[in-house]
Amino acid sequence: MATSLKIDDGLKSRVQQLASQRRRSAHWIMLEAIQQYVDREEAHESFKQEALASWESYKETGRHLTGQEVRNWLSTWGTDDEKAMPECHK
Repeated sequence: MATSLKIDDGLKSRVQQLASQRRRSAHWIMLEAIQQYVDREEAHESFKQEALASWESYKETGRHLTGQEVRNWLSTWGTDDEKAMPECHK
């Protein structure tokens, strides 16, 4: 898919300078930037959707863990006394 992109002269110059410093093409720099942006935004959207689903589940069931319960559980990770995830409750 061929796509054109108009950028102002200042940004174009910055991309070209960075490309020169990295010994890459300006095209590679722009593709890398777009890929990283899309990856980050997809991860953000996935996190948001997971949070919304968790909220809906909580509203339906009331099942949860308190922040302190989670902190206590996480504090055992990587220790000889690592605990299993606590049971959710209402």
